[in-house]
Amino acid sequence: MNPSVIHSASGANDGHGRGVRGANDDHGLLVIGHGTRHAEGAEQFLQLIEQLRRQVPDRPVEGCFLELRPPTIETAWRQLVERGVRHVQALPLLLFSAGHAKRDIPDALADCAAGTPGVSFHLGRALSRHRGVLQRSCQCVLQAAGTDASAAETVLVMVGRGSYDVCAQADMRLFSECVFRTVRDHAAVPFAAVETAFYAMAEPSLPQVLDAVCAGRPTARVVVQPHLLFAGQLQMAIERQVEEARVRYPNCSLVTGQPLGPHRLIAQAVADRLREQEHLGTGTSLP
Repeated sequence: MNPSVIHSASGANDGHGRGVRGANDDHGLLVIGHGTRHAEGAEQFLQLIEQLRRQVPDRPVEGCFLELRPPTIETAWRQLVERGVRHVQALPLLLFSAGHAKRDIPDALADCAAGTPGVSFHLGRALSRHRGVLQRSCQCVLQAAGTDASAAETVLVMVGRGSYDVCAQADMRLFSECVFRTVRDHAAVPFAAVETAFYAMAEPSLPQVLDAVCAGRPTARVVVQPHLLFAGQLQMAIERQVEEARVRYPNCSLVTGQPLGPHRLIAQAVADRLREQEHLGTGTSLP
C-alpha cells in the first residue's frame, strides 16, 4: 500500500487519484505513536498531543498508539468520526519510515476506513530529518556535553532504536552526520568524531561502538545521544549499557543525553508534516 495515496472506503476520487474530500472543517488529525508500557513516555506523548491541539485549533486532533497501550488506532479513528470528521489526516509519530510506517499503520488505517464508509484518509510522512527534529537533537547533545573542557577530545555517539529496514538504517546514519556537523564547533570541547549505533535489529550495537571508541580514545569524553522521542524502557536499557561501559573504561567520561521529549520543536515538526499533506495536491512540499 502506498501511504501517499488518499484512501476512501467508497472508492470515489476527484479524477487525480485523490479521495473526494469535503470542506476543511470535515478534516481531523490522527497522530499515531509507536506505543509504550512506560507511564512517563505515554504522558509525554499526551503532552505533545495537547501542544498540537493548540497549534491546529481548526480541526479535531486525536492521539493513539499502534501497540502496547490504549487508545488504539481504531478507537481514536471512531472518536474523530463521531465528531463529524470525514477525512482523516493521519501522521505517524515515528522518527524514520520502516515497517510500522510502511505496512502496519497503513493496514490499520485501511481497516478503519473499510468499517466507516465515506470516510477517507491520507497518511503523511515520518519526521525523518525535519529541521525541528535536527535542532532539538542538537539541543539535547549540547546539554549533555555540558561545559566541561577537561577532556582531550569529545566523541558523539548517536543511538537509534534500530530496524531491519536498510533505508531506515541509512537515514539514521545520515541524521547522525547532520547532528555532528551542526554541533561539532559549539561544545566546550569541539566534537572530534561521530559514530552511529543501534539498540536492536541493526549493527553496530551500542556496546560494540563504545568498546571501539573508548579503546581507541581512552581519555575521551563520549556523549551518547539516544535518538528517541520519549522516555521509556529503551532509554533505560541504553543508559544501562552506558553504565556497563563506564565500568570497562574508567578513564573515559561517558554521558548520556535525554530523548527529544514533548518539545515545541517536535510539535512544530508534526504540524509541518500536516501542512505538507495539505499541499501535496498542488505539488508543493514543505520541509
